Amino acid sequence: MTSINMNSFTVRRMTTIALLAAILTVGRIGFAVIPNVQPNTTILIIASFALGPLHGLFLAIISTMTTNLFLGHGLWSFGQMIAWGTIAIISGFLGRYRHHIPWILLILYSAFCGFLFGLIMSIIMGGIMIQKFWPYYLSGLPFDLNHAIGNIAFFIILYKPLLTVMEQQLNKDVTKKAAC
Repeated sequence: MTSINMNSFTVRRMTTIALLAAILTVGRIGFAVIPNVQPNTTILIIASFALGPLHGLFLAIISTMTTNLFLGHGLWSFGQMIAWGTIAIISGFLGRYRHHIPWILLILYSAFCGFLFGLIMSIIMGGIMIQKFWPYYLSGLPFDLNHAIGNIAFFIILYKPLLTVMEQQLNKDVTKKAAC
């Protein structure tokens, strides 16, 4: 059994997570008028690349809770936490290898995450809650496609600038520790 390294929970890292949660909340609310198109999944992927799987998971949970304070909580909130949490964990592990993955595959991965989110939500809401997975899943595919296309657009725009800023901020932790 692995334990959580409490040294990784620095003030800078926790502040970064809080700031990203605020950005995700505003981004999702701002794009709420376009069905399933929002920067959340993309920012969560990029943040998890830099922060790792555990901190990405925390970000997924916090941002879902804060966003749904405005958009409404319900049983779907748990599904969203599980779906975005799964994406954050996968992205956190994938982030270790992102420098070796071709750019086009990272873009395709962001699109895949749009469909993965829809699949997980369909399993939870359509499979477990109402026991009609296939109708629920198939009727949601156009929305999943919107999500995937939105992820591609946001990924192309946000990947390099957001990752650069995050890595610079997080590297300040490392240089500060090395200087001590």
